Parts: sequence; C-alpha cells; structure tokens
Amino acid sequence: MSKIGDHLEKIYSLDGKIIILTGAAGGIGRELAFGMAGAGGTIALCDINLKAAQQLESEIAAEGGKAVAFELNVMDKASIKACVDAIVERFGKIDVLINCAGINKREGILDVEESTYDRIMGINLKGVFMMSQEVGKQMFKQKSGNVINIGSHNDEDMLGGCSVYGATKSGVVALTRSMAVEWAQYGIRANAISPGHILTPLSAVTWEHPTRSVWLRERIAMRRPGKPKELVGMCIMLASDASSYMTGQAYHIDGGCLVGGSPWDFDTKYKA
Repeated sequence: MSKIGDHLEKIYSLDGKIIILTGAAGGIGRELAFGMAGAGGTIALCDINLKAAQQLESEIAAEGGKAVAFELNVMDKASIKACVDAIVERFGKIDVLINCAGINKREGILDVEESTYDRIMGINLKGVFMMSQEVGKQMFKQKSGNVINIGSHNDEDMLGGCSVYGATKSGVVALTRSMAVEWAQYGIRANAISPGHILTPLSAVTWEHPTRSVWLRERIAMRRPGKPKELVGMCIMLASDASSYMTGQAYHIDGGCLVGGSPWDFDTKYKA
C-alpha cells in the first residue's frame, strides 16, 4: 500500500469495529452495509426481513467482507433486546449503532389514519429510541460507543404529504442531540446523517412523476437525485475515529437542496 493509502487507512479504517445496522436490507441500508464492510467493519445486518438480510450477508461475504444477519423488529422491545443480546454474545461488544430502519406513507395531514400515524412513529422514532436505549446500556458498560441516526431532508425542510414522516425525522435529530449531551460523559458520541432526495426503489415513483420530479430538480442545486452510495463516505467517517471530536450534529447530504436550489438569473460571463 502507498504512503497515502496507509495514512487514509489509519484515519478511516473500520477494522475491528462491530457495527449494528438496522434496516440493513433496505435501499440505503444495503449500500451502507457494503461500504462499511469494504472499510473493514464487521456488520450486524439487522432487519425484520431475515431472509433478505441473510442474502445480503452472502453477497457481502462473496466480496470478502464480514457480516452476520440478525432478525429485528424495532416495534417489539423483546425483539430489540434479543437481537442486541445475540450480537453481544457473538462479538463481545458493540462499537457503532446505525439506526437506518424507517418507513413513510405520503398523504395529507387530513388523510392520515391513526394506525398509519402509530406505525410511522413507532418505527421511525420510538424504534430508534428503544434500539438506542438497549445498545446504549452496552456502550455504557464499555465506556465507549458511537450512534449514527439516519434523519432526512424532512427533518429541516418540509414537503407536502410527509407530515408524520417529517415529525419523526425532526424528532430523530432532537434525540440525537439529547444522546450527545447525556452520553458524552460515558464516551459515547451521537450524530445524524440527513439524506436529501435519494433515488431508491421506493422513491423511484416520485422521480418518474411528471410534476414532482420537475419540482425537485428546480430545488436541488445539482439538479439530480442522490444515489445511496453517496451517503457511504459520510457514514464511514462518522463510524471511524476520524470523527472523534464530532457529536450532536446532523449532516445534510442533499446536492444543495437546503441552500435553495438553482439561483435566479444573474450577470456573469461564465455561462454553464
């Protein structure tokens, strides 16, 4: 390896780190799993769909990575405890928790049924709280740990039809800050990654929509959707010791959406 490679590996390597990833079989979860395994991490692939997680385990192993699938229902406290206990029994520690599991249903505030509200809140916010609490107890014993929560563009900027989802993601960022404040004394850090408009199988319908896709591109400076793999670099940095003095923040990866998208016409001789 080159001198530069040695230097980067020393800073960003995840070798020896045990990393829990919830929602591992999802569109974003899969990319994070491959990316962190490629950086040397051992990934506990936690998902309610155990078969999909096991398939992902096989795919990562085929590329030389280290991963083990575990069944997890973040809506069930007993399932959370059983999953965390099994990971600790298998590996003896937990270095990083990435709360990636989440759902959404796009509909207006007046259309939301209570059952829909409860399910989105239960997975996106309560599930993050309960999973973090259970893992946090292990990290407290270790006096070390690192939590990375997956927020959203909607934790700061709202879209029509995403009221419950936006509320949960805003709550996730607030919870991240609370973890950072309370848990720093235990050697535990907490940060959030807030993806912008990422193209996944679930969001493809939006990017193919005749009006919503135009609306989105007008508001994104880069004028395109993000790719799940474009979240990997930030996730590796936050999971590694490169971010050892970073806690309590939410990092938006959004192609320039929050800054206001494309500018209005302005005088310049430099035309795109």
